[in-house]
Amino acid sequence: MTLLQVKGLGKSYNSETQVLKNVDFEVNAGEFVSIIGPSGAGKSTLLRCINRMVEINEGKVIFDNADVGSLKKKELRKLRTNIGMVFQHYNLVPRLTVIENVLHGRFGYKTTMQGIMGRFTEEEKEHAFMLLKKLGIEDHAYKRCDQLSGGQQQRVGICRALIQEPKLVLCDEPIASLDPNSSKVIMDHLKSITTDMGITCLVNLHQVEVAQDYSDRIIGLRKGEIVFDGPSKLLHEDQINHIYGTELRELITV
Repeated sequence: MTLLQVKGLGKSYNSETQVLKNVDFEVNAGEFVSIIGPSGAGKSTLLRCINRMVEINEGKVIFDNADVGSLKKKELRKLRTNIGMVFQHYNLVPRLTVIENVLHGRFGYKTTMQGIMGRFTEEEKEHAFMLLKKLGIEDHAYKRCDQLSGGQQQRVGICRALIQEPKLVLCDEPIASLDPNSSKVIMDHLKSITTDMGITCLVNLHQVEVAQDYSDRIIGLRKGEIVFDGPSKLLHEDQINHIYGTELRELITV
């Protein structure tokens, strides 16, 4: 079943800077899809167009049969509860505890006053602890987030996304700031979101080999345009050279 459709998507920040050009693709429910490409290819902008963190100039984004670009503020807020997001730099509140940061993922279901007062149900708190346990950081639940390592903070970010009970998780360079061991832990958890929980993942990555190892499918972006879209096993050296505009042997892949 198709969960996400991107049709003729274009995004410009001014008349001279077109970041995305006529981008077309679909993502099925339960897929793990990686987007690769050089810096400046438009990967982050693409993710932010999907949940409308940035406005779309051209084309359409259809998520779960809803036209994202046409939604009013209240409708968009409701739709975003079904789209979790994991950020490169975590986007946590450092002075708050791990459990508080995870529960922030429920804000989309709260009134403004409930959010300000931090009113969460016992069921929501139990769910948060269950997610922390699943990701192996339940022992850190009452630590401030600024006391955690980068890999641990990213796991908190994943828990925050999952407590939304989303249909889609967007991951913007989730391992770019991590060492190789922490990167593997994070990628294993993201993959399990799809395989064990049935949640669709769309992940921006710089690391080609990581994308090949974990993805059902890979989309290659270059200068705002899709130049490859296919199963990860079909991404070969020629396609990688075309995506990055350089020889594979010149890339640092680990």
